[in-house]
Amino acid sequence: MSDLIDDTGPGGPNSPEFTVSEISGAVKRTVEGAFSHVRVRGEVGRVSLPRSGHIYLDLKDDRNVLASVIWKGTAQRLATRPEEGMEVIATGRLTTFGGQSRYQMVIEDIAPAGVGALMAMLEKRKAALAAEGLFAAERKRALPYLPRVIGVVTSPSGAVIRDILHRLGDRFPRHVLIWPVAVQGAACASEVARAIQGFNALPEGGAIPRPDLLIVARGGGSLEDLWGFNEEIVVRAAASSQIPLISAVGHETDTTLIDYAADRRAPTPTAAAEMAVPVRLDLIAALDGLEARRSAALGRLLMQRRQRLADLARALPRPETLLNFAAQRLDRAADRLPAALSARVSRERLRLSEAGAALRPASLRRRLTEDRRRADERAARIVPALARLGRLRASELDKTARRVRPELLQRRVETGREALSRLEARLRATLGAGLDRHRARLEALERMRAGLSYEETLRRGFAVVRTGGKVITSRAVAEQAGALEIEFRDGRLAIGGRPPRRSRKSDEPPEQGSLL
Repeated sequence: MSDLIDDTGPGGPNSPEFTVSEISGAVKRTVEGAFSHVRVRGEVGRVSLPRSGHIYLDLKDDRNVLASVIWKGTAQRLATRPEEGMEVIATGRLTTFGGQSRYQMVIEDIAPAGVGALMAMLEKRKAALAAEGLFAAERKRALPYLPRVIGVVTSPSGAVIRDILHRLGDRFPRHVLIWPVAVQGAACASEVARAIQGFNALPEGGAIPRPDLLIVARGGGSLEDLWGFNEEIVVRAAASSQIPLISAVGHETDTTLIDYAADRRAPTPTAAAEMAVPVRLDLIAALDGLEARRSAALGRLLMQRRQRLADLARALPRPETLLNFAAQRLDRAADRLPAALSARVSRERLRLSEAGAALRPASLRRRLTEDRRRADERAARIVPALARLGRLRASELDKTARRVRPELLQRRVETGREALSRLEARLRATLGAGLDRHRARLEALERMRAGLSYEETLRRGFAVVRTGGKVITSRAVAEQAGALEIEFRDGRLAIGGRPPRRSRKSDEPPEQGSLL
């Protein structure tokens, strides 16, 4: 430096002259040479984050301010981002910025000044995120009861993933997708946030199944080790996750900000696996209990219905009782039928005779001659009348044709077609519903008819005994009969000699038979 500050005297003619750049360079070399490596403790003041990726900030105490800069490459490797009001220890070197005649510190590493500073920053960040509503209870979603796929965000080489997989295998094996991340250090926060966002970005039904539940897990550690899970990008990723998320970071006494944003917090990674799935054996036992209860309830219900059916069957009248009155009415009608037919034939014969008396040949000829004369007169008048009517109709048609417009007719045709389509649809629906109702009623009547027929009674073990085509209803008649014919459900059986078959009157209905 002696060559720069050597002077023959103040204001002497031999005093060297320096340019501004030379003075600035000399000052820069002096400052950088004397303060090439320094550690500065202070409070972070103004922080500026331009788009270039550099970080500009002030370090201050109660009297002075030191302008500082963290270059982009260094900023990407920082474990803790500086925030305003945070007390830190910065390591780096001093340099000058000749463009503004000021000095500044180029920070190569920055860390909070002790656990107290970290806790203060943590509380400040927690309050800010809580004010945005990221920790609100109404944002939290219920966990799926039995997820098909579980996504785990953790280190693939630690004991945490083995504990989770072992616990899931014991309780209820599920398909597990592991997204490997760094669980501490500078890359922890960004990798965890990208993992949560990546699982949420998986499409439904894609080649990689989309998880139904996420677990973010890490073992215990110090506040500095767990600091990545306190970063804002991790908290926002957890709060915006559409997939329910369980936070299992650290031990039960460790608390990070992701615990507040997650849908559930687990005290340990093993406890997170227990929250994720139920115990399979317990579910099987519960299902067995429900099945036993269902079988017992069904048995009781069938027993009650069987008893109810037996009670109703005892209250029903015997089939022959239902048919006796109808058979009696039929017999009375059959007795009155011959006399009624004879009376009707007599009346019709009398009417025919009265009508035939008027049909004499002379009267028919006179009537035919009169009808022919009237027909000739009308034929003579019909030709001029038709001509006049044709001219009148033609005139009316010409008047109507002059008033008719094709577009109006087309519109009326289209309107009528649409109305016809709607009516047809309604008609089809109404006919279909009516046919369904009649079909259901017909099937019900058919089932009732089949249930009341004597063939159904034969199928239950009864039989019909006849002799000579006549039904036997007493023992005394059966003993006097020369031959018997017994009808079972699968055919008829003849016993004894062939009895003479009594001819049946044409007006007598066939007998249904007595059920034994």
